[in-house]
Amino acid sequence: MPIVDTHVHIGLDHYEPVEMLLAQMELNEVAKTVLVQSTATLDNSYVLECVRRFPGRFSVVCRVDADDPTAPDTLSGLRDAGAETLRIRNFHRSPGSDSLAVWRAAADLGMSVSVGGPADGFASPDFDALVAELPNLTFIIEHLAGMGIHAIGAPEMPPESTFRQALTLARHPNTVIKIHGMGEISDPPFPYRNTPPWVRMAYDAFGPDRMVWGSDWPRCTNREGYRNSLRYTMQQMEQWCPPGDMSKIFGETALKLWRFA
Repeated sequence: MPIVDTHVHIGLDHYEPVEMLLAQMELNEVAKTVLVQSTATLDNSYVLECVRRFPGRFSVVCRVDADDPTAPDTLSGLRDAGAETLRIRNFHRSPGSDSLAVWRAAADLGMSVSVGGPADGFASPDFDALVAELPNLTFIIEHLAGMGIHAIGAPEMPPESTFRQALTLARHPNTVIKIHGMGEISDPPFPYRNTPPWVRMAYDAFGPDRMVWGSDWPRCTNREGYRNSLRYTMQQMEQWCPPGDMSKIFGETALKLWRFA
């Protein structure tokens, strides 16, 4: 099956350059990768440059300043430059009379949104209403709906009741959930002995056609490393996930969400 990594950060001044990523992809037989602009900068030029340099290998998730009234116009230019997805937090709203202006702009441009943020934000009635308001916009929910505390720096794991409420977003057909390495939700050391069942719960709610995997490289290096973010996660899921569904989660579903043009 073609493996697609849907969540990687690169950079020249922050994180690692694309050549380091290409080496990891080669070593781990990853065919394509989604370059997610980190929260460290709003400058999307490097990730867009990498798409042009390596056609067919990458897609781009860009960032804009959601508090800027001109953000919808900025987003249009980024789409024209090659970005397929907007990265935004679940609590971000636009200034002015239309609080959903930048979200609507992504929908109108045919882009998807990759949404991060705390678990209680995903579990909130306000976010549920946002998803319902824009049925033609695909919402890709990052970090297991905010349960990946070792990735997002939360002080403690949100309660299971919050996660269960966030999983009700699966009732909206325009939602997709993103899983990462088990190191996001497991306490060290590796190999992990007490991994909570969040991935299985997400699978039961969303199914393999609306579930994708992303390594969170290079941040996963501080947890289990790139290879284990992929292979160890696969090994744990193979105990209950059918092979056909594994192929969807680790590649086929992503190829339907991004063109990698």
